[in-house]
Order: sequence, then C-alpha cells, then structure tokens
Amino acid sequence: MNQTLTDDEQKKAREAIMIHVRKVVPYSLMVAVVAGLYLFSQVFGKIGSDGLSYFQTMLSIKAFFGLWLGFRGVNQKLFGIQPWVFKSHLFPFSLVTIIILLSQFMYL
Repeated sequence: MNQTLTDDEQKKAREAIMIHVRKVVPYSLMVAVVAGLYLFSQVFGKIGSDGLSYFQTMLSIKAFFGLWLGFRGVNQKLFGIQPWVFKSHLFPFSLVTIIILLSQFMYL
C-alpha cells in the first residue's frame, strides 16, 4: 500500500479493513475454542496406569492455554470485560506462539 497510496489514504484503508477484522475475528476465535474442546475430548484418550503420556501432557498444556485465550476473548467480546492483567496483545500472541510450538513437539 505504501507504493500506491498516500499516508492519509493508507490510514483510511487500514481502518476500513480493521473494521471488518474486528467484527469477524473474535467470533471465529470462539468457534475455534469450541472446536478445540470437542477435538480434545475425541483425541485425549484414556489415561494409562502409569499416568499421562507425553502426548497427553502436551495436549493438556495446549488446552489450558487455549482455554485461557478463549475465556479472555469471550469476556472481552460478549461481556465487555477488559482483562485485569496482561492488557497488551503481547501475552496472548506469546501464548499462540507457544501453542504452535507445542504442536510441533507433540509427536516427538
């Protein structure tokens, strides 16, 4: 956009896009959390006599982080409750990054 738009036009274009993103993304994240809960119940499996397997442990950690993000998102979007701690987007972004990395290590 920098090559074809002036700075003022670029700001207007970004804001026009962000209006739609703010409407769609929170609800799609809520759908992702619900789908994750369903998949968790299908994939977790039975706990053996020797405790949780490596896969189950990684999946549990991912589920905890995902539920925290989902709880935070539902509170913000549906109830208008802003987070008391971790108000910036850095912590949620870090959790998403950790969840992605855990996904890579689950099958080792």
